[in-house]
Amino acid sequence: MRKAQKQEVLEFINSLHQAHQEIKEALGQKDSASAKSMFAECQDFAVSLGENIERMEGAGHITVSHLEEYCEALFHCYENVEAGQFHENKIYKTLRKQLLKVENSVRNDILERKEIVFFPYKASMWDSLESVYLAAKEDPECDVYCVPIPYYELNPDRSFGVMHYEGMEYPENIEVIDWQTYFFEERKPDVIYIHNPYDEWNLVTSVHPRYYSANLKKYTDILVYIPYYSTSGGMSEAQSLCPAYLYADYIIIQAPGYRKYFDPRIPDEKFLPFGSPKFDKTIKVCQNPPIPSAEWERKMVGRKVYFYNTSITGMLEDTESFLRKIDYVFQCFQERDDACLLWRPHPLLESTFDSMRSEYKMIFQALKKKFIENDLGIYDSTSDIEATVGLCDVYIGDSGSSVTSLFGIAGKPIFILNNKIHKRPDEDSWRGEIINLIPSYRREDENVLMITQGNKLYASESALCSFKYLCDLSRYAYGSYYMTALRMNGKIYVCPYNAQDILVVGDGGIEKKIELEKRVTQGGAFCSACKCGEYLVLLPYQYPAIVVYDTVSGGIRYFEEHLDVAVKRNERGEMLIGGQRPYKNYLFIASPTDNYMYKLNVETGHSDVIELPIKSRCGCAALIEYADEFWLLPYRGSVIVCWKPETGEVVEYSNIPKGFQCKNPENGNLCEEFAFATPAFYEEHVFLPPMWGNMFLKLNRNTGEIQRWEVPFEEHGGKAYPYSATAAFTWIGPDETGENYHLFYFPERKLYCVNLRTDQFTEMEIKFSVDELKEHEPGFCEDSEWLRYCCRENAFNSLTDLLDGNITGDKFDKSRQLEAYQEIVANYDGRCGEKLHEYVCGGHR
Repeated sequence: MRKAQKQEVLEFINSLHQAHQEIKEALGQKDSASAKSMFAECQDFAVSLGENIERMEGAGHITVSHLEEYCEALFHCYENVEAGQFHENKIYKTLRKQLLKVENSVRNDILERKEIVFFPYKASMWDSLESVYLAAKEDPECDVYCVPIPYYELNPDRSFGVMHYEGMEYPENIEVIDWQTYFFEERKPDVIYIHNPYDEWNLVTSVHPRYYSANLKKYTDILVYIPYYSTSGGMSEAQSLCPAYLYADYIIIQAPGYRKYFDPRIPDEKFLPFGSPKFDKTIKVCQNPPIPSAEWERKMVGRKVYFYNTSITGMLEDTESFLRKIDYVFQCFQERDDACLLWRPHPLLESTFDSMRSEYKMIFQALKKKFIENDLGIYDSTSDIEATVGLCDVYIGDSGSSVTSLFGIAGKPIFILNNKIHKRPDEDSWRGEIINLIPSYRREDENVLMITQGNKLYASESALCSFKYLCDLSRYAYGSYYMTALRMNGKIYVCPYNAQDILVVGDGGIEKKIELEKRVTQGGAFCSACKCGEYLVLLPYQYPAIVVYDTVSGGIRYFEEHLDVAVKRNERGEMLIGGQRPYKNYLFIASPTDNYMYKLNVETGHSDVIELPIKSRCGCAALIEYADEFWLLPYRGSVIVCWKPETGEVVEYSNIPKGFQCKNPENGNLCEEFAFATPAFYEEHVFLPPMWGNMFLKLNRNTGEIQRWEVPFEEHGGKAYPYSATAAFTWIGPDETGENYHLFYFPERKLYCVNLRTDQFTEMEIKFSVDELKEHEPGFCEDSEWLRYCCRENAFNSLTDLLDGNITGDKFDKSRQLEAYQEIVANYDGRCGEKLHEYVCGGHR
């Protein structure tokens, strides 16, 4: 019997107790007629109750026999009243005694059953619920239902489009109930499980509004949200707060460490670190792989099978590169007899093209048609991803996908593709990945420092730019933990990007780690660092404070006041920080959206906000100090501002040559953002290389004239390169003559010494030992906190290298991978579903 049904029976019995009291009162008032009428009503009520109990619990149930005894007592009491031989207290006690037997039997002899319902929407995501469902089905005290629910594609205006129902696509062992026949509003199940947290927040699809979490919670005691995804260590910021979290009683997380990725306002007691049902199924399937279909087996036999995953995240980040990458992958597998390509796009990828990248949908469809019609491999559109994982040998694809975690826990190699690579690397391709001069290129006492090749520090002992390996900076090979190295007081201070600590490096490697307060859980804590006297200043991105470290005393201070002037979000929700520059004992940060300036005295800690009398109000993307003047390069638009902090005087330069325009390098669209990169100064001129702009310019500070600056290489303006700029002057500054600056040209990864007096460009060769780079290439490794173990595609480890078995660096080590993944998975034994069901139901019986 359901808990709610049992409660109703007990309420009915309580009504009988009340009737006994009324009978007693009627007899006390000598109203025999009313008493006899109530005897009859109690008799009918008891008979009906007995019939219902027999229907639910079976014939011959002991509670029914107690009800029969109660009915006999009612009959005898009726006869006594009819004969006029009665005492109201004795009748009351007799009936009460018999009814208490019934009540105790209901409480103790009728087992309380729970009704549990699962509301999945996409069949391909059923794996996130399945092991819990199967465990519940084995529980004799539970009635369990799988009720797939409909969902809608959303039109670009977010109205409901086509409705989908995938109830016919579930595994044969899952008993599916039609959503149109299961009325949870009436049944009031004890437990509801869901795996869609978005409700009305989703931009691509929406479940039927009837199944939004706020409505479901009205009709159940326990609402449980289990993520439809699993991860390899991190979690998307977009998942930190979703509507379902507000109404769910429990939120299931992979491991205790995942709590930090959720909004801190969510009560801790909601989180249950049980792992993921997806892992349960993966472990089970990989221990006993399924038999492939005849068509699949024909393509797989005698070949290593590569699971190619194309994710929504990868598509949205850079759609053109994503599509070019797909075609390149097809080329790599063509004509190979030793490899089978199994392509499995994300189930919602085409819907996302429709709603968010419709202009590219036809290109994707053409690639899909090419793959299928030319029989280039296996196109997998099945709903059971774990079965496919069990049949595959290697993962290739995007990093931002839960599929990596399935291969991780299965102990199968993970090879992360770089969507910017569209051809086989040549002998110089490593330069585009290794030579990372902005922002990590610094000359400190004739020592040039560069953080590159993941988290590795390289140094050149002179300005000749011949780099040698100095040390590793992290136990993880990648993850962009650090970005800038500065020399101060005879030490090298390595400053964080994703990390939240400062490293002190000496001749023998890392000497000390200076821990900062852990205030962010996602990446991108800091965006830059600078020296201000004896102080090392860390400039925030996601981190909620400016950090000032005293290199003499070792003190750390955090400054939060007025920070909202310098760090903002744009209309797309992206974080922006304005241009920054130290000056004397002050740190200045310009607003990225308006004409305000943040000013911090790093010695006293006092901060101010200054309003600059700027008409253009375009925000500031870069702030450069030269000869006691500040130059503000616009975040939006092309007006360049010169500000003199001592006098407050402002000059605006807007006479940009005709034909100047900006293009977003990610999508090639015309825009008004990031026109200029770091400039250089000589006499009365300011030399302006383009960031997203299409011209090199020269500004005359005296006359305000801006003209085109002729350079000996192409103005690529906006073409998509791995770095979102065309060229930039480095932070090294001019030499002693004031004429020579270093200019880095991104498309060719070349550094030039530019004499601004003569306009002479001299290439400065940036040298690395390729043998040394290969020696320190990690290969298969512990990648980062967010991707525990993999190998990354690069110039030394191409996709073809993987197929040929020519990996540079460490070879794949299954035991090493499994050990890395055990750190982020609770219930690594594949019993998440079993233990979760036991907790949710066992703890509430």
